[in-house]
Amino acid sequence: MGLSASVVVAQPADAETSDAAEPTEAIQVMVLGLYHFANPGADMVNSQVDDMLAPRRQQEIEALVESLADWGPTKIALEDEASAPTFELEGYARSEELLKTSPNETVQIGYRLGRRLGHKAVYGYDERSGEGEPDYFPMEKVQAFAVENGQMPILEKLIGEVQAYSSEQDAERETQSVAESLYAHNDGAQLSARHDRLYYSLIRIGDGESQPGAELNAYWYMRNAKMFGKIDMIAEPGDRVLVIAGSGHAPWLRHFAQRMPGFELVETMPYLERAAR
Repeated sequence: MGLSASVVVAQPADAETSDAAEPTEAIQVMVLGLYHFANPGADMVNSQVDDMLAPRRQQEIEALVESLADWGPTKIALEDEASAPTFELEGYARSEELLKTSPNETVQIGYRLGRRLGHKAVYGYDERSGEGEPDYFPMEKVQAFAVENGQMPILEKLIGEVQAYSSEQDAERETQSVAESLYAHNDGAQLSARHDRLYYSLIRIGDGESQPGAELNAYWYMRNAKMFGKIDMIAEPGDRVLVIAGSGHAPWLRHFAQRMPGFELVETMPYLERAAR
């Protein structure tokens, strides 16, 4: 039985003065969706990216970071794993060295921005499968079921669409600045449309007894919900948190920032457009 408006939770008499009361000052969250600058080859379809350490790209990254700095984030949260309770990323201590040697977006944008703003720490919020935890993206099970049950045309069509889109983006990046190349990864309507087309189409893969497409959606939601839960642990009322994420996570992270009590979503696009001028 699901929760409904008819459920009433008993409150203590002094609930209004309880320390557990909802914070009155919202936490603002800006989600910067990205492709991987140093692609690890771990995605279903992987982009081809040029050298982000090249002088041209470094200049463009500087312009992007300068624009993001104008928003004045009080915390920077990166798609990387870190230990509770602080979630501080140890690699940040080596940021001066890493900025010269690592093209990773965590370093080039997250660490660079943290240094510019004088932050003593940046934070990691990623959630990955470990021992005793589920596979948060069980595509192999989806594919195996599709092969065995004549549903591969659904999967092949979706993968073909993703590959075509990725190739289109690869070609466009050659003439775009870094900021311009991120437009499609931060436009809310585009993000939602691509997410829904891919993930919700996978729900069709199943037969009622076994539903691997629906399970993939559930586990993907779980991963993103856990990620945002960590962002909630990192943030304090009144914070402005810049969340840097692969754009596949951006629809759900935006969703939680818009809907979780105590949070507000700040749109990224104006800052990308300013950086591209």
